[in-house]
Amino acid sequence: MNRTDRLYAMVEELRAVAPRPRSATWLAGRFEVCARTVERDISALQQAGVPIYAEPGRIGGYVLDKARTLPPVNVTPEEAVAIAVGLEMLRGTPFHAAARSALRKVVAVMPEREAGEAADLADRIRLIGGAPPEVPSAVARALAAHRVLRFGYLDRGGSRTEREIEPLSYIGGPTHWYLVGWCRLRRAHRAFRLDRIVSPVATEEVAPHRDLDPRTLDIPHELRVPALT
Repeated sequence: MNRTDRLYAMVEELRAVAPRPRSATWLAGRFEVCARTVERDISALQQAGVPIYAEPGRIGGYVLDKARTLPPVNVTPEEAVAIAVGLEMLRGTPFHAAARSALRKVVAVMPEREAGEAADLADRIRLIGGAPPEVPSAVARALAAHRVLRFGYLDRGGSRTEREIEPLSYIGGPTHWYLVGWCRLRRAHRAFRLDRIVSPVATEEVAPHRDLDPRTLDIPHELRVPALT
């Protein structure tokens, strides 16, 4: 059994017995490796985001948190490539880094042969058009953590003003994405094009709660909320 198959099998073994633990010694015997190899494998899985924790005690060991994981997902090579193409369309949006992380998790649970077929198919696909600029991580962090954001903002003519805003939401479409927030300079809700934000800094100041009706921003398009189901 190669290491990739062993890591996959180890997660499924822990899933099958959860919430009961499996010791490093037991897992070493099960997969015919030494206990030190098991510890390295568990560490690699934890670093990859698999929710495995150590339970101390005489009958302790490693436990998988089933509430935070999914059972194996049977994804075909074509489905994996479709996911990759769809997620690539998020480049230049606030969700590109999260999309890449999600794709890595999908590929990680695929059998080695299917993952290879998916990689071969993906290598035969080309997307037309240059990549838009990446969204600074400080912008995404400020909105997610409800922190005040400071940045320079360029208008259409390239003139720069310094802004301090309380981030509220994103509004996005096929052409541009905007960060919506309460602008302390203008003392009003404003929408800022993400590609015009420069040198953003997420401060430690917690932004106060403010209600927002996106229709007040005078954006001439229908606004939709993305579905999670």
